[in-house]
Amino acid sequence: MPPTTPRRPTGHTPLLTVTGDSLVAADFRPRTRRRPPGPYRRLLSVPGARAFTAGNLIARLPMGMFSVSAVVMIAGTRGSYALAGAVTATGLAATALVAPWTARLVDRHGQARVALPATLVAALGSLALLLCVRYGAPDWTLFAAYAATATTPNTGGMARARWAHLLKGDAGLLHTANSFEQAADELCFMLGPVLAAFLSATFFPEAGTLVGVVLLVTGMLLFTAQRATEPPARPRPRAKAPFRAPGIPPLLAVCLAMGGVFGAMEVVTIAFADANGHRTAAGVVLALQAAGSCAAGLLYGALKPAGAAEDRLPWCVAAMAALLTLPLLAASLTGSLPLLAVTLLVAGMATAPAMVTTMTLVQRRTPEGRLNEGMTLAVTGLLGGIACGSAAGGWTVEHLSATAGYGVPLAAAAAALLLTLRPATGDRA
Repeated sequence: MPPTTPRRPTGHTPLLTVTGDSLVAADFRPRTRRRPPGPYRRLLSVPGARAFTAGNLIARLPMGMFSVSAVVMIAGTRGSYALAGAVTATGLAATALVAPWTARLVDRHGQARVALPATLVAALGSLALLLCVRYGAPDWTLFAAYAATATTPNTGGMARARWAHLLKGDAGLLHTANSFEQAADELCFMLGPVLAAFLSATFFPEAGTLVGVVLLVTGMLLFTAQRATEPPARPRPRAKAPFRAPGIPPLLAVCLAMGGVFGAMEVVTIAFADANGHRTAAGVVLALQAAGSCAAGLLYGALKPAGAAEDRLPWCVAAMAALLTLPLLAASLTGSLPLLAVTLLVAGMATAPAMVTTMTLVQRRTPEGRLNEGMTLAVTGLLGGIACGSAAGGWTVEHLSATAGYGVPLAAAAAALLLTLRPATGDRA
């Protein structure tokens, strides 16, 4: 049979022709290779994930704004950094006491029923502080108003609780979610102080606090409105308190030591920049450390670490301790602020893997139905460590030198490493 005249393809219609006794079909459609979606795309493709993540990030950003805004606002109007520091320290202490109770109520009655009213109380406390500063109220009113902000819910803990609820049985994707949340923490604490300082310096001293309140309430309204992804409430949890759960106390001790790293690093870096005549550059230098941790957190979440989390934690903390020698060497050998900034960027890259692994273990060892409380206890440990690290770093700077101060975060990291080497009971995964 003679070959027929081939038809021209139209659109995506295959070309058909006959050769000899065979019918041949040729498909000229473009060939595209479909790559499997990356881990973060898969994570944010979970139904409802993008909506609650957007609200949570908006509500979380002010966490890095309020303390800086309070210091700028109080010191700028009252002329006393000592008063400003005492007020913020009081708020930190109140948060350490109140936050676990707020988290317990969230677990028992649900995020929407507890977190939103608690946020409104905290917002009123911030507005009260603003008005007291603005209209020259007595100093004691500043302490009372700022203490009221301790009811602010642990927004990062609530987001992690939602991921744990949505991703049950998918350990790999839950690891990505924990890494994403750690990177989000670093991003918010990197951008928050910069935004607060900019608003307060550009407009008026109270601008940072005012914008922070608006962001907090707006974000929490959006977050709590996503009821489909909210973990179920446990009105009468049968499990024991997280603090008494096997393996949790050692992890809280590790959080306390790692908080010492963060608190000391902030105070010492500000003092070192001031000693070099560049106090205003301290925020940028600290932001580089947070940027390194944020980038490392995202990369760590895209990988699939081998071995159990209990086995990885000592290695992660050891890497953090090893890299923290770099700022000490840069400060003592060169005294160069730009070189110090580079070493802090590198040292920050070891922070996120250690924090992600620690929070993963806290999640696994926290009894069912009390996850918000367990995560908040870990954050409370970090806050306590930040307070102790700030005090130790400040004492070292004042009595020795800013250069010697970089030994404090290194010592805190070494203490965290020793704590991770102690055998602890808990689930392995």
